[in-house]
Amino acid sequence: MKPTLLVLAAGMGSRYGSLKQMDGVGPGGEAILDYSVYDAIRGGFGKVVFVIRGFFANDFKAVFNKEHFGGKIEVEYVYQELDKLPAGFAVPEGREKPWGTNHAVMMAAQVINENFAVINADDFYGENAIAVMGKYLTEIAGEKNNYAMVGYEVSKTLSENGTVSRGVCEVNGDGNLIGMVERTKIIRKGGSIVFIEGETETTIEENTPVSMNLFGFTPDYFQYSEEFFVNFLSDKTNYENLKSEFFIPLMVNKLMKDGVATMKVLKTTSDWFGVTYIEDKPVTMENIKKLIAAGIYPSNLWK
Repeated sequence: MKPTLLVLAAGMGSRYGSLKQMDGVGPGGEAILDYSVYDAIRGGFGKVVFVIRGFFANDFKAVFNKEHFGGKIEVEYVYQELDKLPAGFAVPEGREKPWGTNHAVMMAAQVINENFAVINADDFYGENAIAVMGKYLTEIAGEKNNYAMVGYEVSKTLSENGTVSRGVCEVNGDGNLIGMVERTKIIRKGGSIVFIEGETETTIEENTPVSMNLFGFTPDYFQYSEEFFVNFLSDKTNYENLKSEFFIPLMVNKLMKDGVATMKVLKTTSDWFGVTYIEDKPVTMENIKKLIAAGIYPSNLWK
């Protein structure tokens, strides 16, 4: 069975100021996620599932549907809402922020029964990265507890216009993930890359592998997530913090620590780029033009 691409598109992009998932960056008006879906089709994926929010669902579905992609891939939608919680839990008063990336992944449990890759809608991962992941997921069809992620060097994932969030990874000699820490404020300052926590700045080596949320999972991951999310919410520190998030790295670290699963860190020749801030858009558009000139993408993806 072909793997599925799960696209996390529920975020409004508060720093960017609009539905950046729908913003055209290609010469034919293509969004970044158009290129990811195009790469997924040629990388052997058979279905794409979008995680969205109900309040912009109609606008999103009017653009990103099966016809938009030329009928070349199956399309489904699931919804990440604040009240989609385990039995016995209610949305804390004042909570407005979504519950995080792993909560978003959990929304797809009812529509994905095969191996699947997870990506962000507003990150450009590159043809090779998605192909490498598609190949891996196809090769481990039928297995359990055997996951993967594509690692990028942190120096190649920064924005010139502000801080970025990255999962900073530790990898063993066998190429498997040992641990991952979500750093929410990474930036280049002077000649160094640092992550900021409160008043403290800590230097990160240029070639440190980081996660850009390009993960590959087998379906058993959904059940583990359901179980651990209950534990996450049962901790009052998490439940009462109106900005707490159930990140994918949190779930992955739990499974690695408990010895339940392994995660292979896959290498890629692709360069990452994205639109974290509105000021990043011109650079992204220029990068896409270069890829088109190199023959990697057609000037109009779907015509």
